[in-house]
Formats: sequence, structure tokens, C-alpha cells
Amino acid sequence: MSALAQIASLTMIAQTARTAVPYVLAAQGGVWSERAGVVNVALEGMMLSGALASVAAAHAFGAFAGVGAAIAVGAALGALHALVTERGRIDAIVSGVAINVVALGATRVVLRALYQSSSNSPSIEGFGRHSVLVDPMTLVALAAVAGTVGTLRATRFGLRVRACGENPLAARAAGLAVVRTRAFAVAIGGALAALAGAALAFDEHQFQSGMSGGRGFIALAAVVLSGWRAGRAALVCVAFAALDALQVVLQGHARALQDLVQMLPFVFALVALAFLGRSKSGGPPAGLGVHAEPR
Repeated sequence: MSALAQIASLTMIAQTARTAVPYVLAAQGGVWSERAGVVNVALEGMMLSGALASVAAAHAFGAFAGVGAAIAVGAALGALHALVTERGRIDAIVSGVAINVVALGATRVVLRALYQSSSNSPSIEGFGRHSVLVDPMTLVALAAVAGTVGTLRATRFGLRVRACGENPLAARAAGLAVVRTRAFAVAIGGALAALAGAALAFDEHQFQSGMSGGRGFIALAAVVLSGWRAGRAALVCVAFAALDALQVVLQGHARALQDLVQMLPFVFALVALAFLGRSKSGGPPAGLGVHAEPR
């Protein structure tokens, strides 16, 4: 089959849908955090931590325990990031980079402690083999998008989150507990990012060191390109996933073509971000990165 025929095939569509799940979940996590006003470059570390937690728990107790473990670890990291940023007055970029670096090293240490390997875990069953449309993690991703859009747009809590992201000082003056609201929102975001890691690990049926492979940064780019809107971010993630899926679909073709395709998601992100930088629309929340309490 020619490369063009493979790109247009059902295999390409299925691979895109499967690849999109971790991107979409991580991007929803980024939306929650940044709409609350907390810059979050730690999606990569949260994904990686969630992936290992899910595999370790699934290996011992089953897939649902793995999902629960990922949620717990991601929520804890998200809350920690928010509190360190807001209460500790640590720059959010510094905190996020620290989480990424620690997660990369700590997952290797824990992996070796649990399974005597610093590269990969034993195989797990996960949720077994399903078609893409009925895979539980795909359904979780769809629910995450719908829940994020609906909650931020149409609930009192969503209004508070958006108020904290747009003008934290005014929200505080109006009586909102801005730090607590931000911590809760970023914890939700961390849980979703960790679920992205779980989806990736369940799809691979094991944990591999560094397996997030930059997906957290791509998801963050999708958040920015979407104008910090959950539904749009999901669509951008599908576009990234389609470029990523080309790597799998075009296996067996010329090595130079595979190398070119492998770079496409990152090149697309850079070009799109550069274009966005020239645009006057789709700006971030006005209070993004602004502390709730002045010094």
C-alpha cells in the first residue's frame, strides 16, 4: 500500500483517535490550571508520574486501582504546584520545571526499586483490548472535555475559577478564597494530566522510562493555541495526534520520511505559536501568573 493510501486509511483514523487520548486529557488539565491563573509547565512530569502510579497499582490490584492511583498522584502534584506558587511565592515556571525534573528522576528510582529495572515495568493487561470508540480511557477523555467545558462555563465553581484567573485581586476583594480555589482547580488539572499518563501506559501495556516523550509540552501548546478553551484545545490535540500517528502508519517506508514525520508535531507547534504571537486575539486569562495576595 502506498504512503498516501495509508494516510487516508481507517488505520490512520484509529491510530489518531488512540494517540489523541493522552494529549486531550493533558490539555484539559492545562486548561483547568491556567484558567484559574496558575501557569503550569509541569504537565509532562504529572503525566510521567501518573503513568508509573497507574502501572504499579494496576500490576498489584487491577486497572481500576491504576486509574485511582494516577488520579491521587496527579491531584497531589497539582495541589503542591499551586500551593508552592501561591503560598511559597515560588515562580510557577521554576516550580513546574522542578516537578518535571524530579518526576523524570524519581520514576526511574521507583521503577528500579519495584521491578529491578530503570527502563521499563512488567507488562500489564490494563483494560484489555477494545475498539477505540469503546476503550474506557477514550470515554474518560470525552467525559473530561465535556465536564471541563460544562463546569467552567455553566457552574458556580467554574465562574469562581475563571474569576480567579481573570482578576485574582478583585476576586479576593469580593470574598473568594482565591488560593484555595486555585489549588483545587490545579489539583483537578493534575489529576487529568496524570490520567493522560495512565492512558499512555495502558495503551503500551507497561511503563517505560521517559515515556511521556514531550506530550505534556505539546498539550500545553494546544492550550495556548486554543486560546485557553477546553473544546478547542481538544481539537488542536487531535491535529497533533494525527501528525503523531503518521509515524506509526508510515512504518516501513523510507527512513528519511519517517524522521521528517516524527518532527512534524513539534514543528507545527512552533510555527503555530509563532503565528499566534503575531495575532491580537486569543490571549491568556488576564490574571495568569498574578499572585492572589500582594506582597
